[in-house]
Amino acid sequence: MGCIGLVNLTSINQYRPVLTRTTNKPYNSRRPSMATIRAESMSTEKLGITIEKNPPESKLTQLGVRNWPKWGCPPSKFPWTYNAKETCYLLEGKVKVYPDGFEEGVEIEAGDFVVFPKGMSCTWDVSVAVDKHYQFE
Repeated sequence: MGCIGLVNLTSINQYRPVLTRTTNKPYNSRRPSMATIRAESMSTEKLGITIEKNPPESKLTQLGVRNWPKWGCPPSKFPWTYNAKETCYLLEGKVKVYPDGFEEGVEIEAGDFVVFPKGMSCTWDVSVAVDKHYQFE
């Protein structure tokens, strides 16, 4: 079986990929095509918390994340209220965050880029010691 042409992944918006064809040959759906796909990190929102798993280093560099202050804590459970929007990047650890009013929690872990909205009250349940960079807005 032959290949009709490669497919390129290009992007108008860095985080919203678009597939484009790289050949002028007519498309024949009976033949398989080979694709070159670059994995993009994607953000998800759950219970008001936005999480991006393993963002590209280029994004962290662009935002200056490695120059942000650091904070850490051992395994523990405590209440917290965000008086300002917090953006953080977890270097180590695992946490389940329970926003007030919800029985369901949101898991975050090392490699996650997370945004907590201003005004959120929650309980942090730290199962693996946390080390993170953070910034308040």
